[in-house]
Amino acid sequence: MLKNHPSESQRDHFEVNQPAPTLPKNLSGRVRKGTLFLVVLALLFLGIGSASSSASTIPTISIVSVVPNESVTIMTHNYPPGQMFNVRMNYMGTLGLGGVSVGTLNSGAGGSVTATYLIPDYLKGQVQIAIRADSNQGYYSFNWFWNDTSGTGGPVPVPPIYIPLGYVGIPTFSITAVVRDDNVTITTKNFPPNQLFDVTIGPMYTQGIGGIKVGEIPSGAGGTITATFPIPNELKGQSRLSIRAQTRHANPYYAYNWFWNNTTGTGGQPPNELPVEPPPGYTGIPTIKICKVNQDNNVEFQTYNYPPSKDFTVQMGPMGALGYGTAVGSFNSGTGGAFRQTFNIPSNLYGLNQISIRADGTPYYSYNWFWNTTTTVDFCN
Repeated sequence: MLKNHPSESQRDHFEVNQPAPTLPKNLSGRVRKGTLFLVVLALLFLGIGSASSSASTIPTISIVSVVPNESVTIMTHNYPPGQMFNVRMNYMGTLGLGGVSVGTLNSGAGGSVTATYLIPDYLKGQVQIAIRADSNQGYYSFNWFWNDTSGTGGPVPVPPIYIPLGYVGIPTFSITAVVRDDNVTITTKNFPPNQLFDVTIGPMYTQGIGGIKVGEIPSGAGGTITATFPIPNELKGQSRLSIRAQTRHANPYYAYNWFWNNTTGTGGQPPNELPVEPPPGYTGIPTIKICKVNQDNNVEFQTYNYPPSKDFTVQMGPMGALGYGTAVGSFNSGTGGAFRQTFNIPSNLYGLNQISIRADGTPYYSYNWFWNTTTTVDFCN
């Protein structure tokens, strides 16, 4: 929960996920009670995919110019021909994941294409902004830019950090109350005076970045403030949620936390404050393995070591999203252990080469991913 500081250096950062010509390779992603939190973050930010063995086959984007708080012009390099890319922007450090769509890019004959995109309102005032382009065929690249006139990402003076007179320290807040799927109450500590904080709520592990705006906190005299915010309809049913408060000016003040979405949750690091006790005699980690896939139709998976008598909700999303995305159904674990479940692939994911899938049942969850291509064998036999 630290106040933002500009990066010390600029690095062109890109990543590609290319379609594989072979049969699916199924990986068992698994985590329970947040015990692999750092590993999950590492996988999320490093990316999970196939990198080409030759740099000459990797599509990248570079920053051509920037009109501060207005637009950015990019140039593609080595782009594959005949593909439509969705272009998004988001906060620095997100790799553009979960960002707002700002337009599309048709790669045409491939190679280098120049295009200009408007900076969305919620990113205006940010010192650095991430930008990303994804195609339905599985190619993607990302970069970031200084939101200033140089547009080159080189060493440039950044706006000074705004420090209210007499203010020192770091703003934080704690979770003081939760009403499941209804609202959350926070209490701030050491907030700077005379600031307006936007409050956003998002999925767990996002730090609230790119989340849904649920209200504002005028800090007034600063210090300690208690405020209650509604839980967005899109996030109801999630076992844990992230919440963030951030000012709008350059080098903003911000603080973030997370909470259990139930009436007894108070936040903190698992497994110290579990709101739900494990079933008697249950130990271990629940996982799922992909068994069969019908392209753009459905996927069948098998559970392993699932706790008994738990309700799980199932989501699917793009590769790298850890399964967060579109709700596709639910199931009850019954006697637990190993059993199979089949769910339809949502239409908004049709055409994607790789799809992530997730099952959540407070406080347990597991996730995996699969190639969106029809399998000719049952990988669970």
